[in-house]
Amino acid sequence: MNALDWTHLQSFIAVAEAGSLSGAARAMAGSQPTMGRHIAALEQGLGLRLFDRTGAGLALTPTGIELLEHARPMARAADQVALVAQGRAEAIAGTVRITASDIVATYILPDILADLHGEAPEIQIELVASDRTENLLRRDADIAVRMYQPTQADLIARKVAEVAVGIYAAHGYLARRGDPRVLGDLLDHDVVGYDRGEQIIQGFRQAGVSVGRDFFTFRSDNQVVAWRMVVAGWGIGFNQVRIGEAEPRVRRLFPDAPLPSLPIWLAAHAELRTSRRVRRVFDFLADRLGR
Repeated sequence: MNALDWTHLQSFIAVAEAGSLSGAARAMAGSQPTMGRHIAALEQGLGLRLFDRTGAGLALTPTGIELLEHARPMARAADQVALVAQGRAEAIAGTVRITASDIVATYILPDILADLHGEAPEIQIELVASDRTENLLRRDADIAVRMYQPTQADLIARKVAEVAVGIYAAHGYLARRGDPRVLGDLLDHDVVGYDRGEQIIQGFRQAGVSVGRDFFTFRSDNQVVAWRMVVAGWGIGFNQVRIGEAEPRVRRLFPDAPLPSLPIWLAAHAELRTSRRVRRVFDFLADRLGR
């Protein structure tokens, strides 16, 4: 048996996961003929049949399934090698990819990142506005800004701030409906909430008020959309105080209400954290978000 070609194994994993040569080619940004040649060369070198050709695509043979179990750890090890190599790169110029929730990416990070650009113009930023948990290990992002403690393995996570949360309503809404005098009065008002997320519902329950999804007369899991509806005058809603106080079209209600605060966590892969470029951005975000 000849020595295995790593590129052939990479193609094998891609084809096994995609179930077809065309799907693997898209995933690997390659071509279908190249995928086919790699699989044929691997099968010839091993003297084994790894796939059965079916009408629906390619199906792993029992031998192929066994090989895949060994090839996947090799792919993870290769990813780790790449992370180490990038983490030890000395050049600060290059790209750092950040993921943050829609609301943070829209209202909090732009000013901070603009200041970073003024101080380190050689660093390019990619910002992924998403509430999904990105996989830092596989380089979906270099740094994650999260309102909860990340629990992925092999991450360095730092809590950088506690963010105060406030209750807000547009001046026009309050002129039309009147001010709620106590928190319980919110039950008689239009309240903007989430569609599937239960953060606000849980907050009400902690305050001793039981409400369900139908309590909210407007619902959206996109926090930017929900906030824009509050500003537009639909009803009463919730947001970070630093965002609410910057919006002149709304007024804060019950500023002394004991609402739970939100933590801000920064996370980066343990190896990438040693990169000068990633460390520069990580430390800058930690300083500015913590102010």
